Amino acid sequence: MAEAQRMQDGLHEDIDKDMISRLVPYYQPILALDTRRIMGYEALGRIRAGEGVRSVGPFFADKTVPMAEQIKVDRNLREQALAKFAASDPEYGKLFINLKPSWIYQTYVATGELPTLQLLDKYKIDPRRVVIEITEESFLGPMEQLRAVVDLYRDYGCLIAIDDVGSGFSSIDRIAQIQPHILKIDIHMLQKSERHSGYYGVMRSFSTLADQIGASLLVEGVETEQDLQRAIEIGARYVQGYLFSPAVATFRPALSFAGLLEAGLDRRRARMLHVERHWSAEAERLQLAIDQVWKRRVGDRDSCNAGDDFIEELLEGLVLADSPCIRLYLCNKDGIQVSSNYQRDSDGGWSKEPQYRGHNWSWRPYFIPLSAQFADRPQAMVSQTYTDLDSFDRIRTLSVPVGGSCILFLDAAELEGER
Repeated sequence: MAEAQRMQDGLHEDIDKDMISRLVPYYQPILALDTRRIMGYEALGRIRAGEGVRSVGPFFADKTVPMAEQIKVDRNLREQALAKFAASDPEYGKLFINLKPSWIYQTYVATGELPTLQLLDKYKIDPRRVVIEITEESFLGPMEQLRAVVDLYRDYGCLIAIDDVGSGFSSIDRIAQIQPHILKIDIHMLQKSERHSGYYGVMRSFSTLADQIGASLLVEGVETEQDLQRAIEIGARYVQGYLFSPAVATFRPALSFAGLLEAGLDRRRARMLHVERHWSAEAERLQLAIDQVWKRRVGDRDSCNAGDDFIEELLEGLVLADSPCIRLYLCNKDGIQVSSNYQRDSDGGWSKEPQYRGHNWSWRPYFIPLSAQFADRPQAMVSQTYTDLDSFDRIRTLSVPVGGSCILFLDAAELEGER
């Protein structure tokens, strides 16, 4: 802490002595999983110190430093970064520029100008190659007015990203108002899912959110192969971090990390193929067992009236000792549960929960597509992994047509190492 403070004090002193000349932009590559290429770079500030450099991040985070000094440093770094980018090969992709919401808004309100756009004109940079990254920061002004200013960058042709989604001040309201092209999340939030499964669900939801608003998900802070696998699992399109490269002074060939990305994708694909084959085999095994029980109950073929009897007979003949099955229940084609829940106990037995009879599950997003698919091609199906409403465990649901009018649902815990 003391060392960090000395670094901060030294930087502040440097600025006071007009040592702007020691500032230099560094660039951290951002990689695209679909092309396995470097799709762009985030420009980050450094200051020369002896034989090395140190980050100016603490300077920008220090609330005791006047905004005018921070803006002075930021604009110097930004112009250097854009000037070097303008002189580079277009294959280096896009440049991510960090801007605080308060700086964007207050500068425009005070001057009617957006200095970054002026720099793009000065250095003849195609605005489609620039990503304006709205950094994590409290913004006390009207969100509609911030959106209006951000739209000036968007209308000019720049892409918009929101940083640190899911933490601090990057709220859903900010995302909804700004409608960014890129949502950026930190892998360290995802690492918390190892201790609390709720974090995993939240992180995975950002991929769904990105899909719904037409944005791409960028995961930063990727430092290990496990981080990369987790980023792929939650739906990242772009990744960034020390596994590939720290921020450096120069740009690199676009395919510099293609092998590393390809290997990570191959490992993910091989693991998930193994998992999906397992679940397909489980679904087929369950379908055969159900068909055998149903043939013995010819008289009930066209009704679901004997729901509990059917499941209990099924449990007697179905080997589930080594199965991850945790719950079974039967619904009719309209989504009405016609059996009790049969819940697995900790000792491997089954508890009957009749209070679930009559529940309507047609409101679940999967039910209507599932019913339509069963009508066209009746066969057992397996859901993607999701979080159980009651236990909060990560589970899958096997759905099996029974006769011509019922569907058996079997909830099962995800496999070890599935994520």
